[in-house]
Amino acid sequence: MPVWGDDPAVLRCDHRPPTPTHRRSKDELRSDPCLDTGDRGPEDDPGPGDPGPGDPGPYGGRGPEPDEPRTGRARTAAEVLGWSRRLLDPALRDAVERMPDTARGIAAFHFGWRDERGLPAADGGGKAIRPALTLLAAEAVGGPASAALPAAVAVELAHNFSLLHDDVMDGDLTRRHRPTAWTVFGANAAILGGDALLAAAFEVLADEPSPLLPRAVRTLAQAVLDLVAGQSADLAFEERSDVTLDECAAMAGRKTGALLGAACALGAAYGGGTTGQVARLGAFGERIGLAFQLVDDLLGIWGDPGVTGKPVHSDLHSRKKSLPVVAALTSQTPAGAELAELYFRGGDLTGDDASRAAALVDAAGGRTWAATRAAVLLTEAEADLTAAGLHPATGAELRALAHLITHRSH
Repeated sequence: MPVWGDDPAVLRCDHRPPTPTHRRSKDELRSDPCLDTGDRGPEDDPGPGDPGPGDPGPYGGRGPEPDEPRTGRARTAAEVLGWSRRLLDPALRDAVERMPDTARGIAAFHFGWRDERGLPAADGGGKAIRPALTLLAAEAVGGPASAALPAAVAVELAHNFSLLHDDVMDGDLTRRHRPTAWTVFGANAAILGGDALLAAAFEVLADEPSPLLPRAVRTLAQAVLDLVAGQSADLAFEERSDVTLDECAAMAGRKTGALLGAACALGAAYGGGTTGQVARLGAFGERIGLAFQLVDDLLGIWGDPGVTGKPVHSDLHSRKKSLPVVAALTSQTPAGAELAELYFRGGDLTGDDASRAAALVDAAGGRTWAATRAAVLLTEAEADLTAAGLHPATGAELRALAHLITHRSH
């Protein structure tokens, strides 16, 4: 089974770059509370007849150690995200700590670890769904989550590279109820900070020799190229009044689906999955990535600002060609025609204009189409999981995350 060498937790918990002269043993890692994977809580303690760590399993041998594939009940989505955070955060912080001073400060602010003055902050930095999918995919094919930890860190770094750049391009003032990095450090510095995160993503992958390294680099690089192509198309759509729904869906698939697909495929590969399992999990990620974007677009119009952290009707004020909007514009309905007149006239949309636009998107069927399409993608993604032949508990957990993605409020 391909792994990242004898030490599955590549990055050290003390947030300093590892030295080539010391590589901590598995026993050292297991005793480190910062790298507690959270695989077992009180509710997971062995019951009568259940093997604990080091005990004989049902097929002989011994039960799973903390860094080996988990058995037992499926965790809830909230439990999975908490577990993945505990495994991810020390390694993610260590990767950021290696960056140059200025970029490191911007990244620490962006992740919610420090405030505008550089003082420690308590913000968690988002749900980190992508690395959770990477770690779960490794377990789902029978490998330890820790084998995919470098890939999970790389995916999260690449994702946040895109967020730093997106905030500059979109002119967004807030993210996760905090000022965006460019409003604090300046646009140029935020762009360079994003560049540093992307470089760090590939550095993390390259830190450990593995037969999978060339494949992993290509997978992540292609996902980033697709993301850039999707973002470029999104920007180009701002100048067009003839965007088709197929074009918009393709853009969203590249902008959001590609990296989620790579997250799942990388986790499956480093977990030792078969070629078929890697492909199926990659397809699962791409489908839920597009569903994620559909839900994000719905929240950009009808989301609660107190929950999303964005102004009401934020996507409409900027005349964004989101999927529900394009579905409405191309609906050939009276509401769609009225929306086009409102959307393509000169000047900024007022608050009343944006409210009217939201009502027209709904009346033209854009809201229903987006919600229905997200539900179809979820069903197709679940079929991919079934066909992949995964570990039952982790397969259920992947389904729980997919459900969270398509039923979230922020």
